[in-house]
Amino acid sequence: MFCGIGFLYYMNQHYTKKKPAVFLDRDGVLTEENGYVCSIEEMRIFPYAKDCVRQIKKKGYYTIVITNQSGVARGLFTEEMLIEMNNYLQKKIGVDAIYYCPHYQKGKEEKYTMNCNCRKPKTGMIERACKEFDIDMEKSFFVGDRAGDIMAGRNAGIKTVLLESGYGTERLENNVIPDYIFDDLRKVIQIL
Repeated sequence: MFCGIGFLYYMNQHYTKKKPAVFLDRDGVLTEENGYVCSIEEMRIFPYAKDCVRQIKKKGYYTIVITNQSGVARGLFTEEMLIEMNNYLQKKIGVDAIYYCPHYQKGKEEKYTMNCNCRKPKTGMIERACKEFDIDMEKSFFVGDRAGDIMAGRNAGIKTVLLESGYGTERLENNVIPDYIFDDLRKVIQIL
């Protein structure tokens, strides 16, 4: 079983030149961290998210969302509802792709209850993005608000950024040391 993927603008195109990517967690990075967001109506996109995505792209990076969404496995919302939320987010802020992991080993929905290779801090979603986009990993970044995000970036061998706009340093689940710590996504633009 592999992770899900949102609609891709660039699917099936061939790239002649490698580009780096800024891999972005969803909740706490692009949207407010509100526990399990179960509908478009509950999703609160940060007012600066669209402009940040535009600026990241302007600097020559792909913008690729990598998000754990265990609410599907927990039975809080369906995968179809998640796809709808992801498509809405992609349309609103213009990221290149959204990859999601709906799995959780202790979930209630049998179809999604598993130990997969896509759930962060594992790198399955990043690996899939690298197969579908010609990504220069040496110049790429992973931006998140939780320890699992930083660990996923480390496991993929890329620089990491921890943001305080979500869980941040106050609520880290594991002891991790990111390359950078910033208040929110707007500061990331400065290091690209």
